[in-house]
Order: sequence, then structure tokens, then C-alpha cells
Amino acid sequence: MEISNGGIDNTGSIITIKGMLSLLMQSVDDEKNEKKVISLAMGDPTVHSCFHTTHVATEAVAEALLSEKFNGYAPTAGLPLTRRAIAEYLSRDLPYKLTPNDVFVTSGCTQAIDVAMALLSRPGANILLPRPGFPIYELSAAFRHIEVRHFDLLPDKGWEVDLDDIESLADQNTVALVIINPGNPCGNVYSYQHLQKLAETANKLKTLVIADEVYGHLVFGDKPFVPMGVFGSTVPILTLGSLSKRWIVPGWRLGWFVTTDPCGMFRKPKVVERMKKYFDILGDPATFIQSVDICYNKIKEIPCISCPHKPEGSMAVMLKLNLSLLDDISDDIDFCFKLAKEESVIILPGTAVGLKNWLRVTFAVDPYSLEECLDRIKSFYQRHAKQLQRY
Repeated sequence: MEISNGGIDNTGSIITIKGMLSLLMQSVDDEKNEKKVISLAMGDPTVHSCFHTTHVATEAVAEALLSEKFNGYAPTAGLPLTRRAIAEYLSRDLPYKLTPNDVFVTSGCTQAIDVAMALLSRPGANILLPRPGFPIYELSAAFRHIEVRHFDLLPDKGWEVDLDDIESLADQNTVALVIINPGNPCGNVYSYQHLQKLAETANKLKTLVIADEVYGHLVFGDKPFVPMGVFGSTVPILTLGSLSKRWIVPGWRLGWFVTTDPCGMFRKPKVVERMKKYFDILGDPATFIQSVDICYNKIKEIPCISCPHKPEGSMAVMLKLNLSLLDDISDDIDFCFKLAKEESVIILPGTAVGLKNWLRVTFAVDPYSLEECLDRIKSFYQRHAKQLQRY
């Protein structure tokens, strides 16, 4: 576990995924290396022609634009019909019904994260974040002067949350516990039983849960996706999500911030008014199974990396880097920069998501590029393997 002070002074030291990707791309040696750059570092499958959204979705958007009925400003919380549609969609998997008033439309899930941080900020507040996790939470918390406390995810237990960690980190100033399910960057899917324990733990600690479900329903293992909102009667939950991943339209920037709270804590007049006021200052909202198997099986051919848990959901997987098998690689960042320079392959060092000497790989790419990319990583390993490992 780890405690770090959130605040404006340390925002410059926080690693972001896009910042790291920019540096890695700059290190690609275009003059000496004629190989096409392949990136397994960004969760955007739209760059590959084999992934596209349904025609029904694009036709509906085209029809809306051509109608000229949606050219003006939207209410800051979102159009009533949009809020109603999101409430009905999420209610399908819950034991109670959401209303349009529970839903606030955002510009993607990233804005929903920032809204949550803004609404929860107060002097002395701290928030519990998973490690590894999604670094935007840490950056947003820092700008809001919220202290960050990291709890560990356990790779040998399918990346489950270390419940003892949570109990030891929380105190009377803990404003929220963040749960990302399906997991980013680990590709895990939590069971009903584990989510229930998390809800009970949060209730015991008297803190709400932020349920990041941007990869909701993107599951392909034995475990079904269970929304955290199922346990809304146990603990108040803020559910964050978007169209981006499931419908493969990240550029549409439509997300949601939803109060899944049948007991009504978020419906208190002062809480509702605070939410509405904050949204007033915002701008108005405007298949992976084959790749998983390729990725999981090809990794077994590369001795210096290992996958402790086959992904069951989302678009990413965490890989353990064994530096003892490499001759001239100092850490995960060194590995990724040299890989980019020598092989024109971009993957994300685990440090960027809070886990040093691990790697995050995104497998939402076309099968040919994925195999080519992993073959290049294997060649890279063979060049840098310690002498005894080469024979």
C-alpha cells in the first residue's frame, strides 16, 4: 500500500498514459528502422480496420444530425431523452430502476472522473485508488488537492482487491473507494462475491464507491459482468461509464456520471443542488476473443515476460517483466524505450499505471499486427537476453 499527498505541486511528477506514449513515439528510430510502428499501448481499437461500431449506431447519429433538431445547446446535465436512455440501459442489470434524474451526461468517462473528484474534494480529503490503475484519477485528485492512497491488486488472486489494505488505509477523511471493473489495466473481471465484499467493506468504512465501468460487458471469460450498482442498497455508488469501449466509438466523447443509490443519499437537496451547479460550469455534453488467445499464447514464447492471469475482460493485460533474464535492461521504462527504438513497437511501462517492472499491453488490434508485434518483442528479447539464456 502507498500514501501520497495530492496537490497542485506534484501534478508535474504524475505519469500519464498519453504523455508516456508521446515520449515512446519520439524514441522510434525512423532513419535506422524501416519497420512500421505497431502500438499495443492505447485502448483505441478504431485504428484497426477489423474493429468498427454497428451500422445502426452510425445511422442513428447521421439521422440526428440531418434532422437539424440537435444543433443548439443541450442542458448541462444532458438532453432528457439521453438521460432517460442511459437510465433504462443501466437499469437492465440492476434490481431497481434508475431515473433520468440519476444520470448526468459527460464528455466521455474522463470528464466523469474529473466531476467525481471535484464534487468529493474538501480540505483534508483522501481517496483510495487501485494499484495498478488508471492514472487520470491520480492526476485529477492532485489538481483537486485530494490525498491519494493506493491499495494493491493481487495478481496471484486474479487481481482481486486486497481488502486488508483498504481497511488499513481508510479513515474518517476517506471520501471514496475506486473500483475499476472490468479491470484496466489488468483485464480482470470481479465476481459477484468479491464485489459484495467490497460493498460491505465500503459500508463498514462509511465511504461511497466510485464504480468505473467504462469496459462494462466487455467480458469473455467464465465470469459475467456484474455492475457495482447491484449493491447500491449496501453502499452509495457513483457509476461512471461511456459509449467509447463497448461500442468502439471513443471519439464520440459521450459518457455518464450516474448515482446508483436506491436509498437516496445522493437525492438530498443540498447534494443534488451541488451536482447541478457543478455541471452548470462544464461544457455541454455533446470482439476481442481471438486477439486475447493470440496474445496469451504468444507471450509464453517470450521468457522475459509472463502473464499471471489470463484476461477476462476490457482490452488490456498486465505482464510481469523478468529483468534477471535480460543483459542490459534496467527497468520497465528502459525496456519500452529500447523496444520502441529498435523494433518500432510501442507498449506501456507498468510504471505509468503504478506497477514498476511490469508492462501493460492492449490486445484490441487486428490479429496480424498483434502477432507481428509479439514476434518483434521476442526478437528484442533474444538480442538482449543474458548469454546463458541464448542457447
